[in-house]
Amino acid sequence: MEHQPGFSELEYAGKRKQTRRERFLASMEEVVPWDELLAVLKPHYPEGRRGRPPIGLERMLRLYFLQQWYGLADEALEDAVYDSQAMRGFLGINLSSDPVPDATTLLKFRHLLEQKDLCADIFETINAHLAERGMLMREGTLVDATIINAPSSTKNKEKQRDPEMHQTKKGNEWHFGMKAHIGTDRDSGMVHTVISTAANVSDISQAAGLLHGSETQVHADAGYVGVEKRDEVRAEDPEGRIDWQIARRRAPIRKMPDGAEKDRVLAAEKAKASVRAFVEHPFHILKNLFRHRKTRYRGLAKNHHQLQVLFGLGNLVLASRQRA
Repeated sequence: MEHQPGFSELEYAGKRKQTRRERFLASMEEVVPWDELLAVLKPHYPEGRRGRPPIGLERMLRLYFLQQWYGLADEALEDAVYDSQAMRGFLGINLSSDPVPDATTLLKFRHLLEQKDLCADIFETINAHLAERGMLMREGTLVDATIINAPSSTKNKEKQRDPEMHQTKKGNEWHFGMKAHIGTDRDSGMVHTVISTAANVSDISQAAGLLHGSETQVHADAGYVGVEKRDEVRAEDPEGRIDWQIARRRAPIRKMPDGAEKDRVLAAEKAKASVRAFVEHPFHILKNLFRHRKTRYRGLAKNHHQLQVLFGLGNLVLASRQRA
């Protein structure tokens, strides 16, 4: 977005050090397919024929992306835009002449995306853009899931926890929340499919839905042992063309006697793990870079909409790193 810089912006631009936020936003400016996204969203955005003219679609989309990148609530993002020249520059806002969109405006924009199921369109548009540039291959898929905790407090209007979330045990710890199941491209590490469920839903039950249909090899951890025998997977792959690279359970390997056979099995499992490790990159971006370690909304639907956008933006982060 282009705009006439003010005196404060010119003074800020003359500083010697470029901050990490500025570098990140500059890289996102280059990789986000703005024209394609705006073309998808424009038919659903109000034209403002009556009443107060709406804020421009591109500015609202940029504001929404800032919220996802920095994990801020609506009011906190409004305050951050006033505080950060880097954010205002990304939005194309000059405080002397342009209003900062308030929290209610952002809330309404997010509701529009959810009601029209436009978050899925954003995710698909980003992936189509990356596929056109040869960054999304179709030969191999990595499948995995991660738990996203939800607030367990009952100090709310309903006096209860979110009924769509559930508790589950992982290792020796109990978690309450949801699961994000993803299908990831083996070569680029970019997410091509997202499924959201309650935390107690098993990983293996969602494996069939994570396949795009063109892969010839699928990699997964030991939680997916026996996946190729499931009815829904056989329906997706009736000819058995997929080579399932599933990690073996650890206990049987530990019980094997030391020797050449055990060494061979350990080497094979290490090779599988080295490929499978790429599926952790999207989770790292989601939880550490975007700070999305807890659900922000109640209900699976709202959180699923957000996850689609977050993983789409995470794909763009991976794309920017490949370009560097």
